[in-house]
Amino acid sequence: MSKLSKNLHKKEALRLTKYDYRLSNKLDTDLQKLRCRVNYHALRFTDPIQELGKRLIQRMREKSRYFIALHLRFESDMLAFSGCYYGGGEKERRDLGAIRKRWKTLHTSNPEKGRRQGRCPLTPEEVGLLLRALGYGSDVHIYAASGEIYGGEETLAPLKALFPNYHTKESLSRKDELTPFLAHSSRMAAIDFIVCDGSDAFVTNNNGNMAKILAGRRRYFGHRRTIRPNAKQLYHLFTNRGNMSWDKFSSQVRKVQKGFIGDPMEVKPGRGEFHAYPAACICEKTDENKSNPGSNQEIVNRTGIRKAIGEPAYPVYTDEEADGSDTEDDPTGTGEEVVITEDDPAAGEEMVTEDDPTVTEEVIDTEAEADDGSSVRQEGSELEEILSD
Repeated sequence: MSKLSKNLHKKEALRLTKYDYRLSNKLDTDLQKLRCRVNYHALRFTDPIQELGKRLIQRMREKSRYFIALHLRFESDMLAFSGCYYGGGEKERRDLGAIRKRWKTLHTSNPEKGRRQGRCPLTPEEVGLLLRALGYGSDVHIYAASGEIYGGEETLAPLKALFPNYHTKESLSRKDELTPFLAHSSRMAAIDFIVCDGSDAFVTNNNGNMAKILAGRRRYFGHRRTIRPNAKQLYHLFTNRGNMSWDKFSSQVRKVQKGFIGDPMEVKPGRGEFHAYPAACICEKTDENKSNPGSNQEIVNRTGIRKAIGEPAYPVYTDEEADGSDTEDDPTGTGEEVVITEDDPAAGEEMVTEDDPTVTEEVIDTEAEADDGSSVRQEGSELEEILSD
């Protein structure tokens, strides 16, 4: 302690690494508010990182008025850490098994159990199917925040077939702009963080640390949609995808994603992890701030996409340790868990109603804003053709 105290007085700063997932979730309200002041106000990215991040957002806006940001954790180290298996045969087992040996304390993996429990990142194709089922059309522009995807272009091909307007920091930047950051993974991640934060909708294929802090930040600075996969329930749908029509598949995806699509009040205060749901720092909605244009509330434009008021500074983001998914079975606090079974055909035909808000309300293609599910059905034949290739 004496050495620590001496260094702290000398440098006036202390950096504790790999502590983000060891911090307590529940603290006194005043301490939770202090966390928010630190996370969302005190910490800053350096000017070069902020400037490039903002330029990339501007370039995405030049391509499309609205865009989705996808945090796609499908790098080899992430897959190895998760212990999941994605059908790549002996080569995949050998490649990821060798990487997994880096972590000496990891338990013996059970890939099938991990998938059933929703602890495996969704594949790029599964993310694409999820978004199309929720009503996003093929013309939507996607910014993918990721490292080197395991399997490369072959792995990405199904996602790009579903969403041809696919962009990354590498494709949007000039070589001279990105070169200063290439040797630093945390700085590359920081650029992705900024663009994801500036998107109209943020989607993640896992529930890791970066996804959680982004979700919390987007709630704190005026609500903006964050879509998390209900991986435990989606597993059954992806497994049986070939045994059902597109209409039935998309209908059931919307059903199991209820509570995971970023609606403002989908999680009860006090539930969920603090970094993803900083409820103690968000003022309750009252009649006064509903009518006050200067309050920290969301506004909704005519397309239904939430836009945050103001342009807050971005926080510091450091190297993220690959971690498993912490999918919650009951984020709404109702005590109910959606279970899809073959004996419940009616569930597959359930359509979206006003009592069952989904991302279908937020379809970026303004010509496909019907909330009766017709926009999804119209695309069924096209999707069936893509998926049968």
